[in-house]
Amino acid sequence: MNEFSYLFLFLLSVSTVLSLWLNSRQMAYIMHHRGKVPNDFSEKIDLTAHQKAADYTVAKTKLANLSTLIGSGILVLLTLGGLLNILVDASQTYIYNDLWAGVALMMFVFIATHLIELPIDAFQTFNIEQQFGFNRSTVGQFIKDQFLQLALLLVIGAPILYALLWVMGEMGQYWWLYAWLLTISFTFVMTWLVPTFIAPLFNKFTALEDEKLTSRITQLFERCGFNSKGIYVMDGSRRSGHGNAYFTGIGNNKRIVFYDTLIESLNTDEIEAVLAHELGHFKCKHITKQMIVSTITTLMGFALLGWLKQQNWFFDGLGVVQINNAAALLLFILVLPIFTTFLQPMGSYFQRKFEFEADAFASTIAKPEYLIQALVKLYRDNASTLTPDPLYSSFHHSHPPAGIRINHLKKLANSTT
Repeated sequence: MNEFSYLFLFLLSVSTVLSLWLNSRQMAYIMHHRGKVPNDFSEKIDLTAHQKAADYTVAKTKLANLSTLIGSGILVLLTLGGLLNILVDASQTYIYNDLWAGVALMMFVFIATHLIELPIDAFQTFNIEQQFGFNRSTVGQFIKDQFLQLALLLVIGAPILYALLWVMGEMGQYWWLYAWLLTISFTFVMTWLVPTFIAPLFNKFTALEDEKLTSRITQLFERCGFNSKGIYVMDGSRRSGHGNAYFTGIGNNKRIVFYDTLIESLNTDEIEAVLAHELGHFKCKHITKQMIVSTITTLMGFALLGWLKQQNWFFDGLGVVQINNAAALLLFILVLPIFTTFLQPMGSYFQRKFEFEADAFASTIAKPEYLIQALVKLYRDNASTLTPDPLYSSFHHSHPPAGIRINHLKKLANSTT
């Protein structure tokens, strides 16, 4: 062990304790406010629904504690525990091609980690979601989804890992620049492919049949100058009672997707207001800004890896004896989140800022009252807590807390009257 080992252990401990402490704050704060519906929601959400949301959030947070501890344990076992050295030896012993040995190493760790976390996912689905009335998936569907995810990981993940490892070994001193270009290109291709080829493997997408709603949405698109490949309804109710809507795709392959549960819950005015908010992200160029930030941070990440790969203290500090490109890339992927824990509030701040801007745009083309109605229904139907702990929320929530967002929309409504 060296100085970096102690730094790694210190930051891992701080990150783990911080996560558990924030979760504890969240549960305590929610339970403290469980007995009374906040005034802004008291007319639309009854005490029973509010308490259901509190209990549901607490149950998920307790499970998150277990997941955090398991994740930290796996990381220590792989690094300072020496498991990664054993896996590197095994991959090189049984696979003679260095590139494919590296791919096998990384895929084994990814798949093994997924399988270790699988019981937690199953408990979430068939205990917590079932208990609170959201689960509609069957055991057969759950197993099918797991096999499909693993198949996609192999079919898509293995070739991109092979390409990255080839670049790392063959492109010289500035390999990290080529790796960045490869990763960015792959990301854009996948963003274009997912709506058409990958998402339909998991869900059925049908064209929106409601002519009145289709007409309203089309007119909304025309007012905003937004071109879409189509408006689709996804059979989300096959797995869950939660409702949602989202944009997907890029370029000419953009499309709008509604969960069928959301269509059942909201009326036409409310759906239009929700879409107006999503179009606000498009008009305010939030997606473009996020892609630029992601592109820059990915470049910085590969540049950092390019430097770390040449530092023996990096590998020694993490207990890795067998040094190769696959081990370096895998270590970087596993360890980087520990060193960026305290950057989470910064990311949440800008995401919330985007949400406020999208709400402000939506209020110019749809009545804020309709968006308020839609959000309140979604909070209620999805059992979203109305009283999150502010500090927890600043780390984990990309959207403003319910009360803050509703008050912001009310101010927008007052300013337009």
